[in-house]
Amino acid sequence: MDREVPVFNIKTMDEHIAVTVATPRFNTTLLAIFAVVALILTIVGLYGVMSYAVAQRTNEIGIRMALGARVIDVLMLVFKQGIMLVLVGEAIGLAGAFALTRLIRGLLFGVTPTDLTTFIAVAGILAAVALLATWIPARRAARVDPLVALRYE
Repeated sequence: MDREVPVFNIKTMDEHIAVTVATPRFNTTLLAIFAVVALILTIVGLYGVMSYAVAQRTNEIGIRMALGARVIDVLMLVFKQGIMLVLVGEAIGLAGAFALTRLIRGLLFGVTPTDLTTFIAVAGILAAVALLATWIPARRAARVDPLVALRYE
């Protein structure tokens, strides 16, 4: 090459690659942070809804237990309500995610936007977290003393 031409912008290949992928990496990190925050809000929200539902049904649960309902019956009663909320939410969320995958197509590397494994994994994780968030109020409902529940309110 010509020795008279000044050399500028000298960087290693790793530095050039880092500059090239900085924006997509930032966008992906930001999406991951938003996803974690959304999962935490989902857990807190579902726990709050289920706790409120159990508190509202304390009288009913007390009557059921006074009439001979077993602990497993009370657990299943609360779990059914929680699982229905989760299934409806997951169906709406998966449909929305499937519809909006075109927006994040540029951020995905090595994965198709409609990757079935990812959709199933996310739905499974959310279902597991929802079961945990439902289990705590269900356990509390199962421990309700019928006499205390009937005097409640």
